[in-house]
Amino acid sequence: MASKYAVEKYGTSDLLASSADRGWSGLSAELRRHSDGVIAWTSPQHDTEVCVDIRGSRSVITRRGGAVSDRTVARRGTIWLSPAGAQQGVIDISDPLPEMLHLYLSPQRFSRAALGIDLDPLLVASLGYQGSFQDPLLAEIAYAIACELENRTAAGRLLADTLATSLAARLVQKLLGAALPRVSRTPATRGLDRRRLARVLDYIEAHLEGDLSLDCLASIACLSQFHFARAFKAAIGQSPHRYVSARRLERAKSLLAEGEKTLVDIALTLNFSGQANFTRAFRDATGQTPGQYRRQLRA
Repeated sequence: MASKYAVEKYGTSDLLASSADRGWSGLSAELRRHSDGVIAWTSPQHDTEVCVDIRGSRSVITRRGGAVSDRTVARRGTIWLSPAGAQQGVIDISDPLPEMLHLYLSPQRFSRAALGIDLDPLLVASLGYQGSFQDPLLAEIAYAIACELENRTAAGRLLADTLATSLAARLVQKLLGAALPRVSRTPATRGLDRRRLARVLDYIEAHLEGDLSLDCLASIACLSQFHFARAFKAAIGQSPHRYVSARRLERAKSLLAEGEKTLVDIALTLNFSGQANFTRAFRDATGQTPGQYRRQLRA
């Protein structure tokens, strides 16, 4: 994915958080701070890069790439896009940027399996350099990814899958919408039918202690990732990520009640990165720490 290219472009000294060890598919993310100065690169870019200012700084960003020359004041939620295939560019930063999220989408994120439509590769390639812009939906997706980078959750991979698909779909809709073929509304947007929903829910229950991905769940429902995420939420009232997170916390309650596993073992069994993240998520959901919950059961 993006690691080698990102290091050549931005270096490593200002890296705050990275998805390098998360096992995300088709998406990588880095949260960085940038000093004032000039960033110039000549490395070929294989993924679509989306940069989002997470905090805001009032820094003046001058950016040149392709035929685009853009100068803007960085504010929270400002977005920059660099296309796959870009060969070189220059960024001039007037003042330090405390938090910038860099997202890298692989070509597979624009495939039929991901979005449910056949996109002409030439059309995707036309996602060229863009001047800076604002888009509340893209910004919210970026904030959620940044939050997951800083506070790892048990269903983080599933969340990243869902957000990556939404990110690609929004880019296509916003920047290529006028050039897309008209498609009819699919039944999937009205919710999963009972049989498909039962298959998916049964699979989730059987694999709560495994590594669930959006691609896997969508394939069980025989839908694209984008349509599956919308259909699942229409049927359940929750996104796949929130549903899996809730079910894992219910499984945690059962394991706490059994009393055989330590808190660390339960955390790792349910895909939390450690006991601290498990405790935080459990307390947010129940108002108690896992230890308090277990002691209350024993009392």
